[in-house]
Formats: sequence, C-alpha cells, structure tokens
Amino acid sequence: MGDVAVGARSGHDGEEHRGHPVAANVPVPNGAMTSENDAAGDDTPQDGQKPGTDGVGAGRTAGQQKKPRSFWKELPILVVIALVLALLIKTFLVQAFSIPSASMQNTLQVGDRVLVDKLTPWFGSQPERGEVVVFHDPDDWLAGEPAPTPNPVQQVLSWIGLMPSANEKDLIKRVIGVGGDTVQCKGSGPLLVNGKALNEPYVYPGNTPCTDDEIGGQFKVTVPKGYIWVMGDHRQNSRDSRYNQSDKHHGMVPVKDVVGRAIVKAWPINRWGTLPIPDTFDQPGIGQQTSASAALTVAPEGVAVAAALPVVVWRRRRTDRLQSKAEQKTTAGSR
Repeated sequence: MGDVAVGARSGHDGEEHRGHPVAANVPVPNGAMTSENDAAGDDTPQDGQKPGTDGVGAGRTAGQQKKPRSFWKELPILVVIALVLALLIKTFLVQAFSIPSASMQNTLQVGDRVLVDKLTPWFGSQPERGEVVVFHDPDDWLAGEPAPTPNPVQQVLSWIGLMPSANEKDLIKRVIGVGGDTVQCKGSGPLLVNGKALNEPYVYPGNTPCTDDEIGGQFKVTVPKGYIWVMGDHRQNSRDSRYNQSDKHHGMVPVKDVVGRAIVKAWPINRWGTLPIPDTFDQPGIGQQTSASAALTVAPEGVAVAAALPVVVWRRRRTDRLQSKAEQKTTAGSR
C-alpha cells in the first residue's frame, strides 16, 4: 500500500525506427502471428532515454524504499502498547487477584488467582446474592494481618494488573444479602434470607451453615440500601460480616467499596472454572434478579470478544499489506 502503480510502456508509439519507416500492410507469412505489442520485448532505449529511468524502474525503487520494519524495531512499540492496554484493562475491565487465606474454601484455595469483573459496576450493576465479590476493607477488618512485601518483579506485575497490589487491602467473600434483605442465623443453621432457608453445598465440608457462638455467629440483621452482607464459604474460619458488627457499618459492606465480581478461577490451570451464582439464590420468594442486571452479568464475555476483535482485524490487515508489498516486488522484478 502506498506504492504507485505505473503502466509499462509498449515501445510501439508509431514513430520511425532509427530512420527506417514502418511499412504499412506488410504481408504476414503463413502460420506467423503478430500483435500490436510485438515490439514491447525490445529493451533498446528510445528517444535518448537511459536504461532504468522509465516508470517501471521508478516503481521498483519506490517499492524498495518501503521495506517493513524488522521485528526487533517493532518490539519496543508492541511492548509499550501491551503495557498501556494492560493498565487500561486493569483499571476499567478485569483485574487479577490472589487468594491469601482459607476463608473461601473449598470454592477458592489459598494461592488461586481469580479474575474480577470491574466493568459492569460502571454501568450501574449492583452486587447480587450468591456472587463472590472483592471489596476494599470497610473498617479495619484486616487489622493485625501481616502485609506481604513484594519484590521488584511483583511490583511491576501488580502495576500492570497481572498481580494484585500488596498495598491494596482487599477481601473476597460471598454476597448473602443485599439492600432490604433480612439475614438470620439460628443455632447451626440453615442460613435464612428473607425467611427462606438456603441450601449451601459450597460450604466447607464439616462446617455448619451457622456458627453456634455468642460473638457473632447468631444474628438477625436487615441490610440497609447501598450495603451488602457477606460471609465466607469456610464458615468456621472466616472473619466476615458476622464478626465485624461492632464496626462503623455494623458488619455491612458499602456497595461503593466493592471492586467487582470474581467471575473466573484462572490459575492454576487444573483449577480453572467459572464462579456462577448457586441455584439456591433463585428460589421463589427470596428475590428475583432483574433482567437488566442479568444482562450485565454476561457483559465481560462480550467485552472480551469486542476487545479482541480490533487486534485480530489489525493483524489481518497488516498481514495482507505485507503480502501485497511482496507481490508487488515480485511482479516488478519479473518485468
């Protein structure tokens, strides 16, 4: 692209050939064929023209001047583009988080990496019952927990979103109640939401849905608008909303502090899988998910395809452009 197509000259323009007039109506021997361009194969320069100065030579020179950049020259540009895209994706679309504790076993194991959807909250999506969400520490829930010290490589990876930042005090739990819900634990369970008993197969084996203690395991709360009530799947090993009822939010998590919903277990590979909402939260009477929010929950997959499409188109066009240049050079060289 960008090369000028120059028509080849036929070499037959009706002029006399070095003092010899071109005869008209010259008989053609039997079996011989002729055409208007029989003289085109004559490479003898005409009109004092020097070899290599015709349009074909100019086109060939132009093609040689537009050689594609080498891979090593393009590599720094590609790295910069990749870093910028990673930063944008981390900020607005998806971010990776590492699981530091056992509070969400067996749904999530220590060391698992999850991908968190940060896009749908930009469109007004609210946390739903049953979702696994990442949120900022509402009021010193992590007090006394040691903060990891990342090495320089981990700091770079966290900056571009490939690893979570050690400076961000984030937690991951399951949403049990949303604004307006009444959540209750009596004895060892089951856990009640708006009077409906939850069937919770995701609760850690050997645990009871409710903890029979007097320091937070027994409760009945109504979740205010703009807040959520969260609990870990490892019920007997999770310092969640139940055990933070003395903080300024009474154990609730402000929706504004929610980073996003964990949608995929991405690492290690043998534990890859999605994190869907359990069916028990769809039972009649507990509250129905609106069609608008249901549509938003599938947005990350659509955005991933939309984000990948321009890259695929760019690569295809670039390949076609390089092939076109190669064909033009081959054609010019055969003239």
